[in-house]
Amino acid sequence: MNLWFTRGDAPLDRDWVKRFDPLGWTVDFPGGASASVVTGGDGHSLNVEASFLRQGDLVGLIFESRDRRAHAAHARVTSEDYSGCVLRFRWQAEGLIGLDGANGATLTIEGRDAAGAERAWYVRLWNYAVGTAGDAVITLDFDALDAGYTMPGERIFVRSISRMFISLVPPDYAAGSSAMRVAAGRVRVSDIACDGPGSVVAINDCVAPELPVGICTAYDDCYDLSPERIVAAAEKLGYRGTINHYIGMSHYSTLTGAGGVDASAGVNAAALAWHRDLARAAKAHGYALIWSLSFELPESRCPDAWAQRTSDGAKGLTAYDPPSVLLSPANAGAMGYLQRIAAQLVGLSVEAGLVPRVQVGEPWWWVTADHRICLYDDAARAVLGAALGGSPVVIGDIRGSKSAGERALLDAAGVLLSSATAGIFAAARAVSAAVVTHLLVYLPGPLDPVSPEVRRANLPVGWALPAADVLQLEDYEWVTDGADQRRGGAYAAVEARLGYGPDKQQYLSGFAAAGTARADWRAIVAAADEARGRGVRQVLIWALPQIMRDGLTLFGGDDEMNAFDEVDFPIAIGVEASVAPGFSTNVVTSASGHEFRNANWASARLRFDAGPGVRGDGELEALIAFFRARRGSAVGFRFRDPYDCSSSGMTGVAGVSDQLLGTGDGARVRFALVKHYGGGEERRITRPVAGSVVVAVGGVARATGWTVEAGGELLFDVAPVTGAAVTAGYLFDVPVRFAEDRLEINRASFLAGAAPSVPLIEVREA
Repeated sequence: MNLWFTRGDAPLDRDWVKRFDPLGWTVDFPGGASASVVTGGDGHSLNVEASFLRQGDLVGLIFESRDRRAHAAHARVTSEDYSGCVLRFRWQAEGLIGLDGANGATLTIEGRDAAGAERAWYVRLWNYAVGTAGDAVITLDFDALDAGYTMPGERIFVRSISRMFISLVPPDYAAGSSAMRVAAGRVRVSDIACDGPGSVVAINDCVAPELPVGICTAYDDCYDLSPERIVAAAEKLGYRGTINHYIGMSHYSTLTGAGGVDASAGVNAAALAWHRDLARAAKAHGYALIWSLSFELPESRCPDAWAQRTSDGAKGLTAYDPPSVLLSPANAGAMGYLQRIAAQLVGLSVEAGLVPRVQVGEPWWWVTADHRICLYDDAARAVLGAALGGSPVVIGDIRGSKSAGERALLDAAGVLLSSATAGIFAAARAVSAAVVTHLLVYLPGPLDPVSPEVRRANLPVGWALPAADVLQLEDYEWVTDGADQRRGGAYAAVEARLGYGPDKQQYLSGFAAAGTARADWRAIVAAADEARGRGVRQVLIWALPQIMRDGLTLFGGDDEMNAFDEVDFPIAIGVEASVAPGFSTNVVTSASGHEFRNANWASARLRFDAGPGVRGDGELEALIAFFRARRGSAVGFRFRDPYDCSSSGMTGVAGVSDQLLGTGDGARVRFALVKHYGGGEERRITRPVAGSVVVAVGGVARATGWTVEAGGELLFDVAPVTGAAVTAGYLFDVPVRFAEDRLEINRASFLAGAAPSVPLIEVREA
């Protein structure tokens, strides 16, 4: 698959959408509260379900002028001018302060005043309502909109609005209070209509071709958006077949009045409404839906008895901020809780008419940063002690070899872990015998080479086929670190240990950290293609919220034509060809005459005219035949640039020290061929000439121990040692295509000595 990163200022296809479209609304709230927004399916309504923990909590129903949460290819074009706009809707609320109350629903408008100063205005919706305090039609004419509790108030400047939100307030609200209890409320906003000359805004409207991969989502990352918006985005971006949805750890639980997880309850009302609508939308758009739940909860909300612990009683905290903990597979309360959640989710699939699918995601005994395995909570001590006939031995450091007693403890922990996952699957099957079970394993955990025995506990043989219907694998840390040799060995090890062949495997490729997104995504997409090449049952990209954040757009699939032929341009044109390196730069000149320049490309893109090299009828015939075989501009090919085709200078003899590819770290085995031009420009070489590559590590030439892979990458059999410079030399071709689908040759002009024009353009491959 090919990829690029769509920018918001790119020249994209556009349409028009009504302002205040239900899909454009989001929700947000302070920690402990919960809310969801669900569109009504009719294009004119939305529903908000909310719960409040502290008496000072509010929930906001939000509309922003800048569509921050959309993929760039689908975002509304920012328009902060709301003049000429009339918004009308019906407001029906329960469990909230009425519209006529002192703290009733208020529209907060944030923007700038006529002088450009930042401002906020507060519009009491009751002033514009017709009906009762709980059921009214509200009409907001932005050209005649006043702030204030009573009318008339301060006229609002509506030509520079950045954000607005409606506050949802519980009846016992006390500003600033941290007193805790649980309260619930809901509102239906229906018959949404926006009229007037300012009632429409432009929206990017691009649809990617269908992809051969599915997509993952995560509730903690998209709880504020409507499910319909999530599914529509996945469809427009080309993802098909399956949505794997992680219900998260932070937003789905029902809380007690003390702020902890309610051990006797399941999914909270807001999250349940959201996930019910996700199932509906998935069914309507033709997706299979996998519910994913994990053993993880926020530490601040998790019952103390549920948490895994080290041998000295400390909770096994993750590195998140705030931290989370892993639930103990031995604790009946914790596992019963997960079983109830799984059963609820299966019920939603059955209700929506979907085949129910459940995944237990990354179940494991936590290993702390200082290499201590968390097998020692009270419940685990009791169960493991009974299984071993005595108190569990203390494993102070999971690394290295282990004694017979330690291995026995790890084996017993593995039995307990596999029993816990089996219990969750059984609870799901009790709701529907048709449920398809999935088990997700994060390979760098149980197959950490420095801890060879940890797999006894975290990759237990009790998971062997048919413990689950589908084994899901992910190894994103190895993918983004370039640990390809380790990855290949891990797939074979898992298949040998658990017995799931590729036809019973799914591969989850991701995720991209925010700071290194572009480099990470290239590795992630390459890993997805590799998994498809292994023949796994399905590949899913992790995850849609990160894809939308970064503007990632993928193209290419199983049905695409062969986009490149490994053939040379048939005419030896020599120095008679013309070459034109080009960049893409936006130049904007201000009123003062100053220029602002934005370079869109890091490297030049080449254009050639190969026409001057055509001599005689034979070469002309060869050119026409070659053009036809490539179907014009459809298929690329190799072209030797007569001015720049070597790692040594421009056309010199290649040597092992020509170009620095990187420095060894003891683990990295893959190095991309590059050519440095000075000034920071680095060019990827994807089409080296066969047999021309020479390599050195640490200044010592190596004739063996490496291969050149497709795409111009060196793959070493053994990773170069830390600090060793990896250098190489080579000749290379330029991947090009015909620039046009028409080749115009005038025979009379050709016979008279005029060269035809044969424009070629470089194909970007990396």
